[in-house]
Amino acid sequence: MLEELGIAPDVELVYRALLARPNTTAAALAEVLERPGPDVGTALSVLIDSGLAIRSDDQMLVAAPPAVALGAMITERRDGLRLAEQALATLAEEHRSAVAGQSISDLIEVVTGVDSIRHRYRQVQQAATTELRMFVTAPFVAVPPGENAAEPAAATRGVAIRAVLENAVLTEPGSTEEAVDSLRRGLELRVVDELPMKLVIADADLALVPLAVAPGGEPGAVLLQRSGLLAALDALFESTWHRAYPLELSKLEGGADLADDAETDGPTPLDRQILSLMLAGLTDQAVATQLDLSLRTVQRRLRHLQDLAGVNSRMQLGWYAAREDWA
Repeated sequence: MLEELGIAPDVELVYRALLARPNTTAAALAEVLERPGPDVGTALSVLIDSGLAIRSDDQMLVAAPPAVALGAMITERRDGLRLAEQALATLAEEHRSAVAGQSISDLIEVVTGVDSIRHRYRQVQQAATTELRMFVTAPFVAVPPGENAAEPAAATRGVAIRAVLENAVLTEPGSTEEAVDSLRRGLELRVVDELPMKLVIADADLALVPLAVAPGGEPGAVLLQRSGLLAALDALFESTWHRAYPLELSKLEGGADLADDAETDGPTPLDRQILSLMLAGLTDQAVATQLDLSLRTVQRRLRHLQDLAGVNSRMQLGWYAAREDWA
C-alpha cells in the first residue's frame, strides 16, 4: 500500500516480487508475475528512478532494502510538509504586508455563533460558479449530515464539487447512504485518515475555515477573500486530494441482501462494499455498522476474499483488490 508515497499499485507489485527474488532479471519477474514484459520493464524503470531498485552491470536486478529506500521517501515527505508549514507562515506574513493600509475587514471576516456560521457556509456554497472544494470532518456542529441544502443546489447549477472526508465521518450512522447519494449527484469523494480542519472553498475566491475554540466556548470561523492565505489553503486541499483514497459509486451502492452472502468464485456487490470501506480505513465494526451487518459476517466475508485471492493478510488483500479492481 505505497500509493501514499506516489508508488502505483502495479509498480508496488513488481517491487514486492523483486524483494522476494534478489538478483533476478526483468524477464524472470515478468514470468513470475504473469505480466507483459514491457509493463514490468516500465515498472522497473520507475523503481530504479525512485531508488527502490538497482540494476547491476550484468543487468541483474536487486530491490533496495525497504527500511532504507522507503524510509528516505517517508522522510522526504515529512520534510515537504514542514516546508509547506513554513510556506504557510510566509504567505500569511506576505498577506499581512499586502493588505497594509487597507481594511482587514475587506478580506477577513470573523464569524461567531452556530447560526452565523451556518449562514456564511450556505453563502459560500451559493457564491460558487465553477467549483466547490471541501474538507469534511466529524463532529458536525453547524450543519448536521443531510441538512446541507446548498450543496445539491450547487450541483444542480453545474458546479463541480470535490470533498475529502475524514475517516471518522464514515463511521457516523447513515454516512454510507449519504456518500452514495452524493456520488449519484456527481460529487467526487475521497477519504483520508485525518484532516487538519474543516474547510470549504468556492472557486478560488472565498473560503470558510473554523476557528479552534476552548471547550464550551462559542464556535467561530473565518471567512477569507482572495488572498495569499486562501492560496495556501487551495494548495493544501489539492495536496490532500491527491493522496486521498477515492470512493466510487459502483463499489459503494448495491444491496446487502441474502444473495450476497453466498460463497462465490469472485467478490459479490456486498464484498465490494466491504472492501471499499475497509480500504477507506474503517474498522471491521464500523464497516458492519454502516452496512447493517454483524461483525461476524464482515469478518467471514473478508476471510473468504482472502481465500479467493490466495493471500494471508488484510494488507495483501487490499493490494490484490486494488490490482484486480475488486474495490
